[in-house]
Amino acid sequence: MSNEAARRILLVEDEKTIRDAVTAYLERENYWVTAVGDGQDALDEFNKHNFDLIILDLMLPRVPGERVCREIRTTSDVPIIMLTAKGEVEDRIIGLELGADDYLVKPFSPRELVARTRALLRRAHAGNEPSREVLEFGELTIDVTGHKVMVDGKDVDLTASEFKLLTTLSRFPGRVYSRMELVEKVLGYDFEGYERTIDSHVKNLRAKIGDNPRSPKWLHTVHGVGYRFEDPTKN
Repeated sequence: MSNEAARRILLVEDEKTIRDAVTAYLERENYWVTAVGDGQDALDEFNKHNFDLIILDLMLPRVPGERVCREIRTTSDVPIIMLTAKGEVEDRIIGLELGADDYLVKPFSPRELVARTRALLRRAHAGNEPSREVLEFGELTIDVTGHKVMVDGKDVDLTASEFKLLTTLSRFPGRVYSRMELVEKVLGYDFEGYERTIDSHVKNLRAKIGDNPRSPKWLHTVHGVGYRFEDPTKN
């Protein structure tokens, strides 16, 4: 089995007949396929495993495909092929603006989907391994790829939720996130606790990285809304 054929694919399609047919075609090409029928299961699988490509239907139960795509794009540049019954130009543009790499309108030929999958994977994995993602903000260094945080060159021990909270905020300095947005991104769509849980995570995170809440360098409170991250080197 070649390296290309060994690629792992997440297929997200709520229509079982289409899901089964596409799975069969992909497995015939020796791809490893994880197939799910709704958006929440897609996010759960994405957070548990590494995939080389995602085939994503837009019309999904629980969490719509647009939201799944947007969530995945906050942390990953994995190739995404969108499937949809909508064929209008505007819908295709929206899909691509959300971060999809390709777009296929139903009804489609499974053979064409396999061909597009092969082409996308070939482009995505050509050349060297993906570059390491490291974010630097003065004394604060966030090694996203290595799941490591340092302040003044010293390692900081964060929980998984604290690390995800920090990376979510720091990827877009200046952007304000509501508490509910952070709950969804950090704790998951099915989290049943209170929005204020985020406040506890921020408090613990500030203590660990040495960010004084009265005069913060990085984690700023936006009263009545949520939080934003600032890069002190840009001020």
